[in-house]
Amino acid sequence: FGTMAGKVKWVTDIEKSVLINNFEKRGWIQVAENEDWNFYWMSVQTIRNVFSVETGYRLSDDQIVNHFPNHYELTRKDLMVKNIKRYRKELEKEGSPLAEKDENGKYIYLDFVPVTFMLPADYNLFVEEFRKNPSSTWIMKPCGKAQGKGIFLINKLSQIKKWSRDSKTSSFVSQSSKEAYVISLYINNPLLIGGKKFDLRLYVLVSTYRPLRCYMYKLGFCRFCTVKYTPSTSELDNMFVHLTNVAIQKHGDDYNHIHGGKWTVSNLRLYLESTRGKEVTNKLFDEIHWIIVQSLKAVAPVMNNDKHCFECYGYDIIIDDRLKPWLIEVNASPSLTSSTANDRILKYNLINDTLNIAVPNGEIPDCKWNKSPPKEVLGNYEVLYDEEMAQSDGPERDPRGRSGQSTGAKGGRARDLGKPVLTTWK
Repeated sequence: FGTMAGKVKWVTDIEKSVLINNFEKRGWIQVAENEDWNFYWMSVQTIRNVFSVETGYRLSDDQIVNHFPNHYELTRKDLMVKNIKRYRKELEKEGSPLAEKDENGKYIYLDFVPVTFMLPADYNLFVEEFRKNPSSTWIMKPCGKAQGKGIFLINKLSQIKKWSRDSKTSSFVSQSSKEAYVISLYINNPLLIGGKKFDLRLYVLVSTYRPLRCYMYKLGFCRFCTVKYTPSTSELDNMFVHLTNVAIQKHGDDYNHIHGGKWTVSNLRLYLESTRGKEVTNKLFDEIHWIIVQSLKAVAPVMNNDKHCFECYGYDIIIDDRLKPWLIEVNASPSLTSSTANDRILKYNLINDTLNIAVPNGEIPDCKWNKSPPKEVLGNYEVLYDEEMAQSDGPERDPRGRSGQSTGAKGGRARDLGKPVLTTWK
């Protein structure tokens, strides 16, 4: 369906039917019957094949694809952390106020990813950090897997012995012989609602990295665990307590198939406004937007900004009990399958609005257009950051003050995050 070489794989028939409906609306189905597609909805593996030098594929000006060639710089867990660390160091070298640290050496503005190491490569560094606080809990994740596969929690060095030394030779195991994992400090004080842990799944569309232009989807949702949270070490192996992935929670005895353990972002906002206040809630969401923009800026210099590409990312954010948001990971292929009726509506609209921005008015795609669609086609998207607009707004602000406002894309007053980012915040 919509391939160059018959290699596109669909997750489910639902996903396929939703896209077909959208293509029918644009009058593209007739084009499909002639086997001459202008638009390709591809898996991450197909994208690798398309942009591989061995295949010899060349995209024409009327062909657009839904991933950047090296999207994995953001969507592989190890590379995301590596790029964010590099970004921090570069800002430090430049003397940017963004890279300011507190008296303990922690970044004031750029501390939004949990302390993370790569295993087995960073094993010694991890051990050094672990011994500073031996009672801490850490979460192990395979670098290239999704849906909670291969994830487990540890609180003892002996639990990750296989990533350290080969017991027979007492020598370090070569990195190639072990599957690469990231190990991150576990956020053991998550914000709980009804006693249960949850995270946020937010959708962010990037139409171009240079200049960076991205859009936030307003209809994200929270994913709840089915079992009440406890930091007790006796429950470290209970993934129904710790992991919010629907692929895991749907197998729990307490999983609700009607609401799917999900809340809309608007419901979360209402809950937080009523329990913590509107100002605090606005600050939280401003900080979430800030994290997303900074993560995209971190990978922009290394991203292959092919003019044929756009991408809709699935951001996973956890909020702790101090209302500090943490970036956990970014998904290149956020699930388009629906677990509930509301889920199906949301994802149908997500695809519809994404296509309207990628190819406004359902016209024949043209990779040379300036990728700045009119406001009326944005649907449930809103401009999150427009680098061209930001650069025309003037010099950066002092991150420590809350004075001064930047102008949004439509000339409105933007919310000041207290950080020197020039945005088109809505």
